[in-house]
Amino acid sequence: MIHRKRVKEEVKALNARTQVPPEASVLNGTMDEKINAMYKLTLFWSHELEKSRIMEYTQLMVRPWRLIWLNILSGTSRGIGIAVGFTFFAATIIYFLQVLGALNLPIVGDYIADIVRIVQRQLELNTR
Repeated sequence: MIHRKRVKEEVKALNARTQVPPEASVLNGTMDEKINAMYKLTLFWSHELEKSRIMEYTQLMVRPWRLIWLNILSGTSRGIGIAVGFTFFAATIIYFLQVLGALNLPIVGDYIADIVRIVQRQLELNTR
């Protein structure tokens, strides 16, 4: 048997965790107050479900081909974005290595110059 005191404590804890309207936590009162509180609580949860976009999720579950298409499209977009981002990143690194190589630093300059030469040779081989 559930004790009323325990139920009140659980309702208070739930109200503290979620932002349930205070009117919805009425346990003692008339039947109209309880119905009104239940209505407000139901309304609150329906708004929360709408905010979570549960309807779109369930529509995707009903139409698996749309889900597959959206996943293919998002995966392709992610792959293209990663490729473009890595290209810009690598180009920036190579540019800075060329600038450092031009400074003719004693040890670092030779090492960087070797790296730049290797990269340029690979680029020339790939373009032929």
